[in-house]
Amino acid sequence: MLDDDEDAADIAMYDARKAEQSQHLPAEVSARMLRGESLLKAVRNWRGLTQMHIADNKTNIGQGYLSDLESGRRKGTAETLAKLAEVYDVPKEWFVEGE
Repeated sequence: MLDDDEDAADIAMYDARKAEQSQHLPAEVSARMLRGESLLKAVRNWRGLTQMHIADNKTNIGQGYLSDLESGRRKGTAETLAKLAEVYDVPKEWFVEGE
């Protein structure tokens, strides 16, 4: 019984640490942001994607709108930002505050 409790505690600790790690930005993304890129642009570039590829193949988001989001000229809805997080395969918390 004691072993089961220890195993459960170890699993819980592992899960908590794994969740914490998924929230940290990769070093390349952080470096791009330090050079002036927005988070959205830094993540897109880190993933090796173009605005046109995202607009044409992955979402219903227009290239011009994505450009506006990346430059900060417009704010995206939580739904739009969550969709981009899904396409970029990153936690939506990176883009959507309070999630």
